[in-house]
Formats: sequence, C-alpha cells, structure tokens
Amino acid sequence: MQTSSTVRPPFPLTVWLARGRHTGPDPLDTVRRTLRRLKDAGTIDDFLEPAEAEAEDAREQVFEARWRVPEGVTVRARLTVVAEAETGPEWVLAAEADRPWDQGWPSPATVFWPDTPDAEWDHDVPTGLRLRDVNRLPEDDKAMRRLFRDAVRGSWNIHVVVHEAMTPDARGRKPLAQLFPESLRHRVVEHRAAPQQLRAVNWALKEVGVQVPRGGAVVLPAAPGASRHGGDEFAVRSVFLDGSQPSDLVEVLTRFTAAQRPLPEGAGDAVTALREQWRLLSLEEELARERALVAMYAEALDAMTQSRDLYREAAERAHEALTAYRETAAALPVPEQPSSPAATSPFQQLTRTLERLKGARTKDAP
Repeated sequence: MQTSSTVRPPFPLTVWLARGRHTGPDPLDTVRRTLRRLKDAGTIDDFLEPAEAEAEDAREQVFEARWRVPEGVTVRARLTVVAEAETGPEWVLAAEADRPWDQGWPSPATVFWPDTPDAEWDHDVPTGLRLRDVNRLPEDDKAMRRLFRDAVRGSWNIHVVVHEAMTPDARGRKPLAQLFPESLRHRVVEHRAAPQQLRAVNWALKEVGVQVPRGGAVVLPAAPGASRHGGDEFAVRSVFLDGSQPSDLVEVLTRFTAAQRPLPEGAGDAVTALREQWRLLSLEEELARERALVAMYAEALDAMTQSRDLYREAAERAHEALTAYRETAAALPVPEQPSSPAATSPFQQLTRTLERLKGARTKDAP
C-alpha cells in the first residue's frame, strides 16, 4: 500500500466530524425541515442558512446550527452539502463543543438529518456502505482487500470489523450501532464477517496492519501512513451478538476517538471553516464581536494618529534643517570669479596693425 508522507494535523478532541453521501431526493429540503422541527421543539437554540452564492451553478450549500448539551456546554455545527450529479450529493458535518467531546452527547448528524430507517443520508463516501446498518463482507478475497484499502484511505468514519463466531439469531443480526452511545452511532461503519470468513478476513487485513480475533472485533487504522495499532490495542476478544450492549467494543471505540490520530484528508478545511466562517451568533457573541471591532478600530485610529504625528514631526525637522542650511550658505563669503579678458574692438585692432607697419618702415629707412 502506498502511504502519504504529508503530516496531517491531529484530530481536535473538541470536534465531531462526519462525511457521507445522500442518495435520496431533495437533501436540502430534508435538512431545512429537520432544523425547523428541532427549533420549534426547543431542541436546538437556533439555525441559519447563509445566502446561496449568486452564481447559478453554485455547488455548495451551508447550514449552521447551535445547541446546548448537558452542563450547559454549547455546540456549534456546520453542514456543507456538495452537489454531485453521478453518485448523489456529498455532505460534510463538523461540530465543536466548548470542551472535549463526550460520546454520550446527542449526535450532530440527527440535528440536520432525520434518524429514521428510510432516510438515505448515511452512506460512507469511499465505500458506499451505510453507517446505521450491518454491512456483510464480500466473498471475493480481492474485493474484500480492496474494501479495507478504501476504508482506510478515504473515509472520515470509524470502520470496525466484527467476526461472527457462529451464525447469530435475529437479535444478533441487528446493527451494533443501535447499542452505541449517541455520538458514536453515526460515525461507525460496521463490517460483518461470517464464521467461515475468518481466515480470508485476516489475510485481507494484513495490508492495514491489524487482525480480528475469532468471535471478536477490531477497529481499522485512522489513515494510511499513520502509526498503526500495536497488536490488539483496538481489538476486542469477544463480541456477544445477543442484543446486549457490547461494553468492551464501546470502550475500545471511545478510546479510539480520544487517541491521538491525524485528521482525515480535507477535514482540516471543514474545521477551519467552522471556526473562521461562523455566522450564527448569539446576542452575547454579537456584542462581544462589536466590542472587539470597536477595540480594533480604536487601535487602528491610534496607530494612524501616531503615524500622522511622527510624519508631522519629521516634516518640521526637515524644514528646520533646510532653513539652517540656507542661513549658513548666505553667511559664507562669495568666492571671486576670475576676470575674463576684455573684448577687443575692430578699431583697436586696426590701430595696432598700423603701429606695427609704421615701426617696420622706420627700421627700413636709410
């Protein structure tokens, strides 16, 4: 497997991230109706749909929402829906709290999307698999290897491989995500391996550096090129598929989300947009922003005033120096200029010529 040499920033512990594809109709209308319903019910404090770009071919639509979780912690979330004609619209959701994220808090996904079985928003982008369902591994070994490679390379979600020690009953065939804490339910893609697939699964997993125990589960690495799991650090020896809560698996997933790991490719832009382009402000935040603007303008005005004063002082000093130079130059004696010989008139030239001729005749007389 090729690995990237680019060092990505670490995953902030205050941030919840997800990315998916919507395969149903009218995703924007679905988001609007969900937000309006939650606002009317008091579940969220407020939401905002910033004005669409003026261009008719605008491909992105942004939604913002703010709500509070237990202990009065404020959560801000930004959903971006990107139009995609062939495979369906893709969406990116970034949420951030005022303190490290608690997996027991409500899932930000259900603030924007309906949490109903028939909702078609929960498809993982690189693999196409669903987040809230059991995804059976393919029988073909190469297809299985390719699936794991795609999951590690391009997914923002957490991929976990679960091996069935024996064929489960109806309760065990249900998605384990239903038993996870709320904020984990919509970040985990569950791959399910049949009892006879254990050897093929572990052969395919060698490429990503992990192995799944018989009847257990393992979390795939966060990204290629990142530090891979050491041994069974994020593996579970036994997962009981009997409808009971998989406590060991939940503990491993929670520890995985809190571990130091790089942000997925492109996720840094989503976090930056959430922090720097946020527009849904509360009254207190509006006042704080206005105060900050007033302080910034006051500093700028003070800097301009200081610059003006410095410029005026420099101009005055330059004028004083020029005046002193002129006074000094006026007090110095003017040097005498060498006189040029007077011009000789034609009459004087004629007189001199006659005198020379007269002298010459006197010398020649006997």
